[in-house]
Amino acid sequence: MTDGGLTYRAAGVDIEAGYEAVRKIRELARSTYGPEVLGDIGRFGGLYALGDGPDDPVLVAGTDGVGTKLKLAFAMDRHDTIGIDLVAYCVNDIICHGARPLFFLDYLAVGRLDPERAARIVEGIVKGCQMAGCALIGGETAEMPGFYSPGEYDVAGFAVGMVPRSKLIDGSRVEPGNVVIGLASTGLQASGFSLVREAVLNRAGRELHELVEELGNRPLGEVLLTPTAVYAKVILALIEACDVRGIANVSGGGIPENLPRALREGTRAVIRRDRWTVPPIFPFVQACGGISDEEMWRTFNMGIGMMVIVPEEEAEKALDVLAAKGQQAWVIGEIVPGSPGVSWA
Repeated sequence: MTDGGLTYRAAGVDIEAGYEAVRKIRELARSTYGPEVLGDIGRFGGLYALGDGPDDPVLVAGTDGVGTKLKLAFAMDRHDTIGIDLVAYCVNDIICHGARPLFFLDYLAVGRLDPERAARIVEGIVKGCQMAGCALIGGETAEMPGFYSPGEYDVAGFAVGMVPRSKLIDGSRVEPGNVVIGLASTGLQASGFSLVREAVLNRAGRELHELVEELGNRPLGEVLLTPTAVYAKVILALIEACDVRGIANVSGGGIPENLPRALREGTRAVIRRDRWTVPPIFPFVQACGGISDEEMWRTFNMGIGMMVIVPEEEAEKALDVLAAKGQQAWVIGEIVPGSPGVSWA
């Protein structure tokens, strides 16, 4: 471990600028709200109520892209898993509010359309939708000569789910004494790849096709392209069986940024980092770039892809439900009085 070195900002991503952009956008977005809009920008999904009754549905919508992980897909000429990442990053957000994913749309932009490559990308999207239990009902393909470099493209996704208003999960019932359960990630998933590429490929000069002993003698590129977990079905099963009070998707910003979004005012999470083993890809990236511990924890998921908050007396039952679905999970912390945020123990 190191206390200095490469940062996400030095790799080209300014998190603070992102926060400032959201603050400015929030005021603009509010001018479009009607009474049907619940909450504000900053939730995991946008909430739109179709009625005032407890059984009336609330639509939950989310959108995202894959980011610079695409650069590795280009370099490896492998395009069949990127679609899973795309679906996962949209669906994993909307299930944080207890919504069952209904449908998904995609947007694919290319410089020149390669039908075979496009089909492989969509095959991944279809697989992701099957894993999430939602329908791919449409999309858009844009061919823009001169805009993208040869062989490159971008993808974005849009997911909509639904939850009865009385079952909406928004963190309002989180209270001191509840516990935090962490669900294992599949590795880097699809966040922080500007930092990953700078550390691993540029600074350390590693090759995507090389076998890396500390990564199980697997090709480095294969490990980096491991698709994001789609948590929809295991989370919905957990909601059905247990009193789930808060859910946080650990994407960009890691645990410190995402867990507070699932808390109410007056509550704080204490996370115990010795409750799980950080997968080897993270210390590998850290060593390649000489990245500080703080920078690692505020950029990557560090092995926890999703967190759920339940009453302490339901923790064992929740772990049993997750295990029955094949999902590795641990009790990694507890909720205490305080301002929304994360403390480490």
